[in-house]
Formats: sequence, C-alpha cells, structure tokens
Amino acid sequence: MAYQEVMEAARKNVGSFCKACPICDGRACRNQIPGPGAKGSGEGAIRNYNSWQKIRLNMDTITENRPINTQVQIFDVSFDLPIFAAPIGAMKMHYGEKYTDMEYNDILIPACRNAGIAAFTGDGMDPEVMKGATTAIKANQGFGIPTVKPWDKDTLLRKLEQIEKSRSIAVAMDIDSAGLPFLKNQMPPAGCKSVEELKEIIKSISQPFIIKGVMTVKGAIKAKEAGAAGIVVSNHGGRVLDGCPGTAEVLPEIKEAIGDSLKIFIDGGIRSGQDIFKALALGADAVLIGRPFVTALYGGAEEGVKLLVDKLGEELKDTMMMCGAYDIAEITRDMVRN
Repeated sequence: MAYQEVMEAARKNVGSFCKACPICDGRACRNQIPGPGAKGSGEGAIRNYNSWQKIRLNMDTITENRPINTQVQIFDVSFDLPIFAAPIGAMKMHYGEKYTDMEYNDILIPACRNAGIAAFTGDGMDPEVMKGATTAIKANQGFGIPTVKPWDKDTLLRKLEQIEKSRSIAVAMDIDSAGLPFLKNQMPPAGCKSVEELKEIIKSISQPFIIKGVMTVKGAIKAKEAGAAGIVVSNHGGRVLDGCPGTAEVLPEIKEAIGDSLKIFIDGGIRSGQDIFKALALGADAVLIGRPFVTALYGGAEEGVKLLVDKLGEELKDTMMMCGAYDIAEITRDMVRN
C-alpha cells in the first residue's frame, strides 16, 4: 500500500466533517465543531500551519558525511524518532462511524509502538474511553501516554488510578480542553486548574506528568512550579481559543525561559519532517502530530500509521543531512531562520 492510497481510502472513511485533505492546514474544515475544525473564525489551525511555513531552513552540506541518527530518549525511554501521535478523542462525533475511541486506540497504540514511537491517547465523558486506553497501553508494555482532561477532583483520582496501573511512560493533562465547546456544562465537570491543584494531582501519581496546553512563558513557569516533568506547547489545534498565536511563534521564548528544566513537546500544524526539524531547532524535544495520524489510520489502519511515520522519518533525515545535523542533539537554533 502506498501513502497516496492511504489518503484516498481515508476520504471514504472519515465521515462528513473531515476532508482528509492532502495538506491538512485547517482551511477546508475551518469553524467546524463537531469535526476537526478550529473554534470561532477557524483561523487558529490555519495560523498554526502557516507559522511553520514562515520558518526557513539554513542549508549546509559542507560537512562530514555520516549516518543519520534520529533516536531520542525521553523519560528514560528510547524512541526511534522524536514524534508522538497526539491525543484524539470523540472519534464518532468528529470523524464518522468507522471507529469508536477504544477501537481507534486499539489500532494506534501498537501501530505506533511497532513504528518506534508512542501515542498519546485521548479522554472523554464516557469512563470506558480511559479504561480502554489504559488497558491497551498496559497490553503494550506501557508504551503510551494517556491524556486526562481537567475533570473535578474525584473523577481525576479515579482515572489516575487506572493510569497508574497501566505502567504508562508518562501521563498528560490537556488542561486547555477546559475551553472545548462540547465539554462545557457537561458531566463530569471540567475546568481550569490552579498551581496548587496541579501540585496535588501530580503528587498522586508516580509517572512523569506532562501539562498540555501551555502557550506562554508564564504558563510554562507555573507548570514547572506545579511539579510537571514536561509541557506541550499547544493551543489544542486552535479549538479552544480563537486568536491565539501559532505554536511556532511562542516556542522560542518558552524554551529560553525554562531551558532544559522540563521536557518540551509541541503540536499544532506540524505536517512534515521539515516542520519537525524546525520545532527541534527552536527548542522542542519532540513533536505531537494529531490529524494526520487520524487520516493514516482511517485510510490504512496499522499499515497506514507505519507509512506516515516512515514518511515523516525520511523527511526528517533528509532535512538533517542537508542542514548538517547527523544526530538529533546536533540540531541547533542557527539551522533555521524566521
């Protein structure tokens, strides 16, 4: 199966909202929720994508010719590539009838593990979503990162107990999902969390804790104060607050402020190996990619996921070679320009 065939098959499977576009830039599905679109005007997802396109690569091939090494170690776990599948949930609401959240995760988690990366998994109002995700992660030797929403305390503790038993690599909270339109005024309740509340949550679990949805230096510093091991620079794909800057725009200042004290992940409009290289050059340790993994899985199941990871990996290797970086650790800020 070729990647183009995966894309063509996906268009028949993703329902009426997602268009499985060749370039997923947020334009065809703007302001479409339910669906994969962004909130309000729909510019958030478009801005994320465009912010990566504005960054240029500095080519330098006057270098010693060596093998390319894309391996990274995060939380004492080795990965073949600095790529993670982003947490996606409410599959039937947003992407049609083909897969439930549980069925999606049952394919995604082992597919990512077999491709040398790992998946973040989503959460939902149905308790079975987290139960299914943690069961699948445990069955894959903990190779996944369950992402919990900022529920009320009792709901969080129940879900964190399941996560603890999964022996997952880490646990994440997409704290920005407090702004999702379809979560407001629902049960269980979800909302913003203070530093003190986060401290209590983080102390309750042994796995490294990642706070997803950080878009400012101030937010990154508060995440560090709360005891997080990592952050995801993310505006939830533009789905929670119209008018946010693109994630690429804020990454350099966040990196400058917190240095290496936290692992920095980033998502939002990252669509190619070149984009991944740019993110690493600007200070990220790894990237999360969301909608393209949905398309790949809906178009080719596990094989589709592998084809996407292989494509991104080859693009990253080619960019590294052409910019004079033969190891992920050799990628530096001066290899890109704004």
